[in-house]
Amino acid sequence: MPPDVFWSLAALAYGLVVGSFLNVCVHRLPRGESLVQPGSRCPACGAALRWYDNIPLASYLVLRGRCRSCRGPISLQYPLIELLTAALFLLAYRQGGLSAALLSDLVLLCALVVLAFIDLHHQLLPNVITYPGTALGLIFAGILPGRSLGAALLGAALGFGVLFLFAEIYFRWRGVEGMGLGDAKMMAMLGAFLGWQGAALALLIASLAGTAVGLGLLLARRGSLQSALPFGTFLACGGAAAALWGTQWVEWYWSRF
Repeated sequence: MPPDVFWSLAALAYGLVVGSFLNVCVHRLPRGESLVQPGSRCPACGAALRWYDNIPLASYLVLRGRCRSCRGPISLQYPLIELLTAALFLLAYRQGGLSAALLSDLVLLCALVVLAFIDLHHQLLPNVITYPGTALGLIFAGILPGRSLGAALLGAALGFGVLFLFAEIYFRWRGVEGMGLGDAKMMAMLGAFLGWQGAALALLIASLAGTAVGLGLLLARRGSLQSALPFGTFLACGGAAAALWGTQWVEWYWSRF
């Protein structure tokens, strides 16, 4: 088997396994529960899952999306997160190969998957992810070749500052909170990993995506101008795109001038 094919399959397999753990994070972190104890259980009946009912993707397909004990439906989100994580792992490997930066990219992508789904369901971006995430981004920037700790610090500071300033201006103008501090902390994490240019690209993509979704809901009469959207979810999408393709996009942009 060619090495490239082997490592591509390995990336998919590892992504499925890690995605299974990310499901645990998405479910338990907003509830303040331990990620270790108790073991995996059915959300409906509380029955402990056997090891063969906890195999990423395969168990969901074998059980046809239902609990073995109570036959209650298992959310489609579980296999979707596993498949999404596997796809992101494969894309990260295909973009950079077995480089020193691959681990950094995978850590960031995992954090973004968890933040995206938690914010989607709970409008919450837990500090337990954004704070350590920012620290890890700065550590990677300090030790990985081709990265700059100064650029990471600048990216984290600007990322936090821009959204914090926007939130303050909106609050003083409208008298209501338009954006939570969690979004600013998430931008600091993106800046630490991606630098100011990558963070700016992530924010641009998130803003465009959020605007498109908001207009779509407005036109479909399923929302209003005051409807709250999970901006952290859009930031996660923008951050993932910037992590995977941001360097090429930024280089292409500057080459036009």
